[in-house]
Amino acid sequence: MTQRVELATVRDRLALDGLVTEYAIAVEDGDWEAFRGLFTAEGRADYRSAGGIEGSAGAVAGWLAESFAMYPVQQHLIVNRRVRFGILEQDRGDTAQVRADYMNPMVGTGPEGVSAAPDLLCGGRYAFSMVRTDDGWRLSEVVVREKWRRVPDRRAAAPVIN
Repeated sequence: MTQRVELATVRDRLALDGLVTEYAIAVEDGDWEAFRGLFTAEGRADYRSAGGIEGSAGAVAGWLAESFAMYPVQQHLIVNRRVRFGILEQDRGDTAQVRADYMNPMVGTGPEGVSAAPDLLCGGRYAFSMVRTDDGWRLSEVVVREKWRRVPDRRAAAPVIN
């Protein structure tokens, strides 16, 4: 590889990493306009494994907004990102697949305000399909594969230490 090709690859990897981070921030902040802007015009998302829907970025943004309304505090921790660039015939590296694991604690509100501990904790893997556009890298598809979910038992009291 030449230095120019290596530099372009590094720039693309940073751009893809940035796109995944912007996705997490848009979901955390409930910024559904920004969420939709991360996708191509035909972009889709599939949250069925997490009990959600599959559809256009706009439809999924609406579903997420409604579903996450009860959780004003949340984090989308996305780690172990593996990037693979398109290698199909005629593809000059203008597509990419990013596989990344996630953990998502979400905190709801109760009679006394925001809870001290997560009301829902889940984890799994994202499969991001990306395409290079005139406006930079965009998501063409996001598939969520939830692997586990924990809903803490609020009735169990913490031990008291005297």
